Amino acid sequence: FSALLREGNSPDRHETITYRQLLSQVCRCANVLKQMGVKKGDRVSIYLPMIPELVYTMLACARIGAIHSVVVSPDGLEHTTLALRGVSFPCWVSIQRFLSNNTDGVFRGEKLINLKQIADEALVMSWFVLDLPPVAAQTPWDAEYDVWWDEAMTDSPEECEPEWLDAEDPLFILYTSGSTGKPKGVLHAVAGYLLYTSLTFKYVFDHHHDDVFWCTADIGWITGHSYITYGPLANGATSVLFEGIPVHPHVGRFWEIIEKYRVSKFYTAPTAIRLLMKYGREPLQKYDLSSLRILGTVGEPINPEAWQWYHEAVGQGRCPVVDTFWQTETVKGHSESGFTFSLVGASFQTFPFFGVEPTILNEHGEELEGEAEGYLVFRRPWPGIMRSVYRNHERFENTYFKKFPGFYVTGDGCRRDKDGYYWITGRIDDMLNVSGHLMSTAEVEAALAQHPSVAEAAAVSRPHTVKGECLYCFVTLKDSREFNRTLEEELKRLVREKIGPIATPDFIQNAPALPKTRSGKIMRRILRQIARNDHDLGDLSTLADPKVVEVLFSQRREAAA
Repeated sequence: FSALLREGNSPDRHETITYRQLLSQVCRCANVLKQMGVKKGDRVSIYLPMIPELVYTMLACARIGAIHSVVVSPDGLEHTTLALRGVSFPCWVSIQRFLSNNTDGVFRGEKLINLKQIADEALVMSWFVLDLPPVAAQTPWDAEYDVWWDEAMTDSPEECEPEWLDAEDPLFILYTSGSTGKPKGVLHAVAGYLLYTSLTFKYVFDHHHDDVFWCTADIGWITGHSYITYGPLANGATSVLFEGIPVHPHVGRFWEIIEKYRVSKFYTAPTAIRLLMKYGREPLQKYDLSSLRILGTVGEPINPEAWQWYHEAVGQGRCPVVDTFWQTETVKGHSESGFTFSLVGASFQTFPFFGVEPTILNEHGEELEGEAEGYLVFRRPWPGIMRSVYRNHERFENTYFKKFPGFYVTGDGCRRDKDGYYWITGRIDDMLNVSGHLMSTAEVEAALAQHPSVAEAAAVSRPHTVKGECLYCFVTLKDSREFNRTLEEELKRLVREKIGPIATPDFIQNAPALPKTRSGKIMRRILRQIARNDHDLGDLSTLADPKVVEVLFSQRREAAA
């Protein structure tokens, strides 16, 4: 029975991995780690592209009770950032594997990422003990640290007895900094995490034995941990493991893969949806998407226009859209917060998953009843909640429990409507206070995105001498659309009509692209700095494309002139 359908960066690189093959590779890798002295409780850092060896290594660590920490690598981290994770996560082994065609990296689209060089530089800074690449002729090699993967695996036994663990033993540590600051190591335990990812995968996606599931996230993020590795495999599911990007070698790559593997459950981010919307419906019409039964979104609020396109163009008006909310810290089984607000058949975030008790508080910590908007918090713990911040439990308590004692604080804003449905409005830090009126960025961005010329929008605050704060908006236009004064006035008028005069943007800037993390989240911290013309941006290493920042500053200068 197939476990993973590996689809490479190039369409001609693909393979099917059965559960028998998966078990064999996991056991071989586990035995290699044990031969190197790795034991229960040791830490293993994994820096790999989206290849089967990444899954093998994660599961090998779990099998012997080692704690894995996967570092996201689709576009490569700066060596300083990789080292920072190593310093706070001292590890026994650092594992890498690279292509064997005389390269020392991996292609992401047409971009070559020199992962080995990045990891080697981090190795010096953070004293990693070992890494495991198969080496090509041109690959830098240090006999003190480096071992060939294939050579180590060849003679390794195919059987490895699993280590028995307690329910609260650590399973993995995943570093998350989002758009805020110094990475923090989110610690998840064995039983609670596995229980919740398994259940949410089964019930939220209505899993059946003949399904083909595809989560497009990178395994280096919590979504990929939960819905590529642990959740599907715990249910005996078949999943697609995709190494590439949505628009390489053509803009129909997602739809080509869905047709190729007869994908029935498709789970992706609103950012990817908005990207593909720019190319219209024509690329979809070349492929048979009739196998799709359920669509899912994760990672950020989805704007109405993107939801409509996803439902009508991709799902052909017949597939329910499961819109999910969670966090790295609060795994519910997907990529962002320990619970989901939807079951199959829901088209937006509605009610919590089993065992999760959300409520809404005001600034004074008072619970709000009925229709309300405020801080989203949880009354009780549930199995998928994080257990601590690695080596910094005080930060764990201060970040998530100090503001409102007795509640877990998500850091997100939320609105509950008259039907009791919950609507996530975005990070509290991204709320806008204009002339004393509190509004969410998601609300303004959704209004802007309804314009037929706009592919994506982001709104931030900028200081104002009279209003305290004013709205500064960035818009990315669809192909062939031109940004001009007429369009700017149309957008301002649209926001006034949809929300009210108080929400009228003072500034709207053309943005060929927006600064995003590799998981697709808009880094509004950076946009706020650009809006203020403040070049003190801090750490940009989590950006998927740091060059976007200078482009936006340049656009700002041109607009000011």
